[in-house]
Amino acid sequence: MDPLTILLIISGIMMLLVTLLYAYQFIYLFIPLIKKRTKPYETKLHRYAVMIAARNEELVLPHLLDSIHAQDYPSELVDIYVVADNCTDNTAQAAREHGAIVFERFNNRLVGKGYAVHDLLEYIKSSAGLEKYDAFLVFDADNLLEPDYISQINRMPCQGFQAFCGYRNTKNYGTNWLTSGYALWYLHESSHMNRSRSILGVGCHVNGTGFGYTRQLLEQLGGWNFFTLTEDIEFSNYCAINGIKIGYCHEARLYDEQPFTFKHSWKQRTRWSKGGIQVSLKYGGSILRNFFRMNWQTQTCAELFSLSLWGFGYAALASILSLSLAYFASHSLVGLALAAGSSLLGGYFSMAFMAFWTLVLEWKHVRASKKKKIISIFTFPLFMFTFVPTAVVALFSRVKWDPIPHTVAISSSELSNE
Repeated sequence: MDPLTILLIISGIMMLLVTLLYAYQFIYLFIPLIKKRTKPYETKLHRYAVMIAARNEELVLPHLLDSIHAQDYPSELVDIYVVADNCTDNTAQAAREHGAIVFERFNNRLVGKGYAVHDLLEYIKSSAGLEKYDAFLVFDADNLLEPDYISQINRMPCQGFQAFCGYRNTKNYGTNWLTSGYALWYLHESSHMNRSRSILGVGCHVNGTGFGYTRQLLEQLGGWNFFTLTEDIEFSNYCAINGIKIGYCHEARLYDEQPFTFKHSWKQRTRWSKGGIQVSLKYGGSILRNFFRMNWQTQTCAELFSLSLWGFGYAALASILSLSLAYFASHSLVGLALAAGSSLLGGYFSMAFMAFWTLVLEWKHVRASKKKKIISIFTFPLFMFTFVPTAVVALFSRVKWDPIPHTVAISSSELSNE
């Protein structure tokens, strides 16, 4: 058997493994069609500390605070804390005027949401005391909550989950191809990924904002000590490794704002890519070891591996080998171009179908015109393709945490009217 044939066989096996590694993402598109039966549980009204990390957010923060005050959950069981993190505007004053307890933090060395949440918890511990609360909810300043958000998310600790998250939608879906791209990904993550995980009984993943955890888990953690550039992914990895199943509540709905300039989008997604690398290096070995537990952690850890530096790196290596062999087998750049073109087209139409199917399930929840929704199906793959250069840049550059400005200052009622 000649060397080229051997390499072709190896490449075929590698691409088969890539297919198996990511096949769950296709299967998850249709699992939400299954109706999940919830086991009976005892309802209890838990006491919550709502925590918001804000940096120069005086424009949007008041609307979030108003949406929390408008919750149908008993207000005496909800305390709102805002950490005004290295602010140079009137964020702290705006938070106080809208009924929040404010902790002002100034630290230009330890920068990032993870550090801000850590310090805010230390402030709560020294003032009200952590034991005052049953659970903690974490939001970003640009969020808006549906009026029943806390009532719905309260089902999670009632069902025994120590960590949990809700449904994430977008305030500015229709601004341009960037905002709709972000929005479709978050809707996919909520409606297909986390919802399917919940139905299957495996661990869900925290996605940036709109998540919570019990005081018992916080005590087990020894405080909030997740400081990578993507502390949410780090937290999800920690939970999977340590047997903490994250719950998902599809009825707990919030909306947030997405970057609408390519400059800010590039900065944010480069940070995400760098944070993903940090988490992969920190937790990769433990994720692989836990893969062999043969329980719900096996599936959760397999997913986290596929979404890590190692999973993407393996898929990229397999693709490069396949394209290289296409060139050597044909001895022509035309053969290479055809192979690369077919791969790109396959990726484009796969992602376009994912966007289409997401809109099929979530059409009535998307705040945008029919025309903009349809256009977003075709621009979504382009948005996803732009993750590739951000990942490459993140591999070879130093990336720091920088705030993304938020300017979509609308209230919950205005959003509903839209």
